[in-house]
Amino acid sequence: MGQPAPHPPVPFLLAAVSRYEDALQWAAQQSAAAWGPIADRSEAFAFTETDYYQSTMGSGLLKQFLVFERPMPPEQLIDVKLQTNAWEEEYARASAWPEPRPLNLDPGYLTAAKLVLASTKDHSHRLYLGRGIYAEVTLYFRGGRWQPREWTYPDYRRDDFQAFFSRVRDDWQRRTREGSPR
Repeated sequence: MGQPAPHPPVPFLLAAVSRYEDALQWAAQQSAAAWGPIADRSEAFAFTETDYYQSTMGSGLLKQFLVFERPMPPEQLIDVKLQTNAWEEEYARASAWPEPRPLNLDPGYLTAAKLVLASTKDHSHRLYLGRGIYAEVTLYFRGGRWQPREWTYPDYRRDDFQAFFSRVRDDWQRRTREGSPR
């Protein structure tokens, strides 16, 4: 019989989507104030794989990933997702935006084996974590590269996104080997 043990802390990441550079900067400031310094950030990629968000967010969307220096226990994903939802609402109320949702924030975490994203929407491949939050394994690492699932969003299949995730994964593994995962 296996013995339950706590999972070690992991690097958390935040995907921020907006057509406004100021919104991406605001998300970075809010998240760094809450979860500590940002260890790495991607460039702001053009988010062109879907028009799903166009009616609520407008066109010309950018997506940027932030990774935080201090690892967190994976079970904190519930609190992190609830916090990012509150920030989305706060940002939307802060000014008179032409669209109802000027900022979308999707948190998750990365391990050597997988990239997990949080959601408020149930689906056949998502597990309920509690307090209205679900999680899914969006990508898994095998054969030296990230592999998608049948439900993986098209943008997470992009080579440039996966190159960023590999960089984060490699850095995390290096720091863990050195005994300094922060």
